[in-house]
Amino acid sequence: MKVSILIKTIGFYAALACVFLGSCTKGKTNYEAERGEVIEENNEFKEVSNVVTSAYTVSIEALNGVLYRGYNDIRVRIKNTQTNTPVEVSGLTFLPIKTTVMGEKSSCPNQYHFGYKSADKYFSGYTVFTSESGTEGSWALYINFTVGNQTFSLIKEVAVRQQTNKNLNMTVFRGKDDEQYVIALIAPRKPNVAENKLVAGIYKLNRMLDSAAKGPADQLQFSYSQVERYTLKLDPRMPEPSMGNHSSPNNRDLIQDKDGLYHGVVNYTMTGNWTLNFILLNPEGKVIRGTEVPKDFTPGVEGRKSELHLDILF
Repeated sequence: MKVSILIKTIGFYAALACVFLGSCTKGKTNYEAERGEVIEENNEFKEVSNVVTSAYTVSIEALNGVLYRGYNDIRVRIKNTQTNTPVEVSGLTFLPIKTTVMGEKSSCPNQYHFGYKSADKYFSGYTVFTSESGTEGSWALYINFTVGNQTFSLIKEVAVRQQTNKNLNMTVFRGKDDEQYVIALIAPRKPNVAENKLVAGIYKLNRMLDSAAKGPADQLQFSYSQVERYTLKLDPRMPEPSMGNHSSPNNRDLIQDKDGLYHGVVNYTMTGNWTLNFILLNPEGKVIRGTEVPKDFTPGVEGRKSELHLDILF
């Protein structure tokens, strides 16, 4: 009897070691193949597209020169076309508009008034594209800028690609308050097996403010706003059966910082498939979306996910 119990005990701890060291899963799951494109470590702002007129050249830049579904940092440079020197611009507005094949127009979470970086001579802001270009519709950028007392307007169609880096996933959902929300992951772009700073943008679709507005830009510039003083509760887990639904210590829920974004900590204890299980709470502590997930260790059984979650792979 004692020998039998001893054998079972040894087998149990061997299984635990197998799970946590990852030796049992590396042969089963080709994580490198699942990742798809290699995550670039040295991200540089490169030109996505430009508009050249007789007076001005407007250059739109993003990391590595590509716009993706999800969160995008964007820069706009304006130069004199003849001299190729920066122009003194007093203000710039930036609005992405999606047009479906039926002609319906919508926008996405976006910084409408871009800030100016005087030292580097560019305007800076962000856009969270909610879909790729394609059968769902096409995206165009409506840009207005002022030089002296004259305002110039341009429209430039751009391509928005599918995000291949799952660490920058996003989700669109309807909350229990019957409002539409967007959560977009911003960092880390390339996590480490360590405690990682987790950053996300959380946005809510606004009701149409003025249905009598003349043009789409007038109606759509206020489409979304950042939610204020919410809390995004975090429970990261490895849901694959071979991982037993295990989590990790020292994670911290996401709360809003001075930059308007939500900051927390996620501790990845090994590479592989992770699920970030969320519960979104409003300022009064009421659940907007999300469910608790079981916390027990279940080898051989796929872990359950919150109704609000994002899948990660690194």
